[in-house]
Amino acid sequence: MRSFTVPPAKNIADLNRVARERILFLDGAMGTQIQSLGLDEDAFRGQGGRSCAYHSELPQKGNNDLLILTQPDAIEAIHYDFAMAGADFVETNTFSSTTIAQADYAMEAAVHDLNAEGARIARKAVNRATAEDGKPRWVAGAVGPTNRTASISPDVNDPGYRAVTFDDLRIAYGQQIRGLIAGGADLILIETIFDTLNAKAAIFACFEAFAEHGARLPIMISGTITDASGRTLSGQTPTAFWHSVRHSRPYTVGLNCALGADAMRPHLSELAGAADTLVCAYPNAGLPNAFGKYDEEPEDTARKVEVFAKEGLVNVVGGCCGTTPDHIREIAERVSAYAPRNIWEMADA
Repeated sequence: MRSFTVPPAKNIADLNRVARERILFLDGAMGTQIQSLGLDEDAFRGQGGRSCAYHSELPQKGNNDLLILTQPDAIEAIHYDFAMAGADFVETNTFSSTTIAQADYAMEAAVHDLNAEGARIARKAVNRATAEDGKPRWVAGAVGPTNRTASISPDVNDPGYRAVTFDDLRIAYGQQIRGLIAGGADLILIETIFDTLNAKAAIFACFEAFAEHGARLPIMISGTITDASGRTLSGQTPTAFWHSVRHSRPYTVGLNCALGADAMRPHLSELAGAADTLVCAYPNAGLPNAFGKYDEEPEDTARKVEVFAKEGLVNVVGGCCGTTPDHIREIAERVSAYAPRNIWEMADA
């Protein structure tokens, strides 16, 4: 690996000002909204079979990120709906836009375009929303965990085997992050982290890309607690997770996915007690039913997320799987009355 110098941070004075004043809101589940569109294979490929331009003959239905290129108006509309529902941060539709994840669809060649266009579409949506109500918003470049883990063997008969290396991940994440920067993302959101080694590769890739770009974007880091054990899949508690990533000086650290708000609360409380930066939480709309659907109504999710704010645990809240613009609207209405978790005095000391 080559050495590099991390550049100074991009000016985020406006974001800091708003974060001091109130709790900020993240958007909800892109996948839930895409599923509601009922798109078929032809829709995923787009007019004229756009995905074939990347030389893939594999079925593309389910490759939600590809819709950035084949159904950009639909993706922009989802971003816009979340923005108008109250989201300050709109995430790009790039959760699986790495060569590692896109290999399932033989769409590795599309990675740069997915990320650059994904950021541009999100920017277009938030600019349109801001033009209507004057409220500033930010584009968070979504970086998912990939479908491989660097810490755990996928073969129970060979515990020393790894399906991916740190450098494999670093290179793949680097391609993604460079695309997000090219498209104009304001922040990088490394989310749904089940293996902190994967996250460390993404963090390293961020700083390599920032060095080339000449400015450091804020990084948001969000882990996922997979069950009642209170640990990530790779075995870390929320406190251990924080100490593993704090060297990156993240703008926010938090938890998302896997759990509903009720089950997430004790783990979030532990993380908030350890972290000296802003804390972000975006739980699922409860747990999925037998059909994989989420039944928790917006009012119920919002009432449970309100507890996070009432207890002074959070600076940013939103929704993960199953959450719609209605969920985000209800969360924003309930939570807006509460002050953000105060880390500013600590930072100013």
